[in-house]
Amino acid sequence: MSKVEESVEVEVPVRTAYDQWTQFESFPHFMEGVERIEQRTDRMTHWVTKIGGVTREFEAEVTEQIPDERVAWTTLGGEVRQAGVVTFHRISDTKTKVMLQLDYEPEGLAENAADKLGIVKHRITGDLKRFKEFIEDRGRETGAWRGEV
Repeated sequence: MSKVEESVEVEVPVRTAYDQWTQFESFPHFMEGVERIEQRTDRMTHWVTKIGGVTREFEAEVTEQIPDERVAWTTLGGEVRQAGVVTFHRISDTKTKVMLQLDYEPEGLAENAADKLGIVKHRITGDLKRFKEFIEDRGRETGAWRGEV
């Protein structure tokens, strides 16, 4: 398994950052390679990604969700194997640190090469920067789910 840890500071309250992150179907707006996410239940999502011309579909389960604190997930079966957690840290009333930790297993020669070259880490850094732009430009979340898992 490979690991990536990245963070970004966003100029919105922790609740706004957290609430936006719970809107999984909005991820294609800021995550490169994510074509579509369908929220199937409070815990289950279906992902369609296209990276390097390769399309993959997989299921992910939210394993822990605590409002304004964290969202953790793991993939279920299939060819994509990953698990991660996003945590939200209050810096001030109007500023939040969003931290992402991801464990993943590269599949095949191309993914292993991309992993060794730091391409996955670079992509996640870009995704977090785009999340920052997305939420700061809006100034508010597109929706919210305040339940716990």
